[in-house]
Amino acid sequence: MKNLARRALERTARLAQPLVARVTRPLTMGVRAMILDSEGRVCLVRHSYAPGWHMPGGAVEPRETVHQALLREVHEETGLAVTGRPELFGVYLNEAMARRDHVVLYIVRGFALTDWRPSAFEIVEHGFHPLDALPAGTTGPTRRRLAEVLEGRPPDHLW
Repeated sequence: MKNLARRALERTARLAQPLVARVTRPLTMGVRAMILDSEGRVCLVRHSYAPGWHMPGGAVEPRETVHQALLREVHEETGLAVTGRPELFGVYLNEAMARRDHVVLYIVRGFALTDWRPSAFEIVEHGFHPLDALPAGTTGPTRRRLAEVLEGRPPDHLW
């Protein structure tokens, strides 16, 4: 009887393990867009809640693909609509956010301006900047991703 109870308990623990892992160690994912224009500039945003200049992006919402999140975040933060096919560049671990946070980086070269204006509560400034004259406060991860894409440096895999 004792063995039967022990086996049942072990089986229950094995079955509960994925649920416990999901609750105690949730995986989070975000997207960033390296939007490059034909004039050799990159689109950057400055958020109200985080210091520095970043590539547009944000969290992937439940029941949303990374591609859908990319299109939504670019539009919300810049007023640009992605046209054509974004190029998937890499997936990075972002330990600054959480031990299990990942960022998917896309390169966007096709876009169109829309009537949408980003919320001033979230986006303080946004616009295109020359690659050789990035604004003061451009974050280290942003600069490293630009070097990887434009200078062919090997991807770091850490955001």
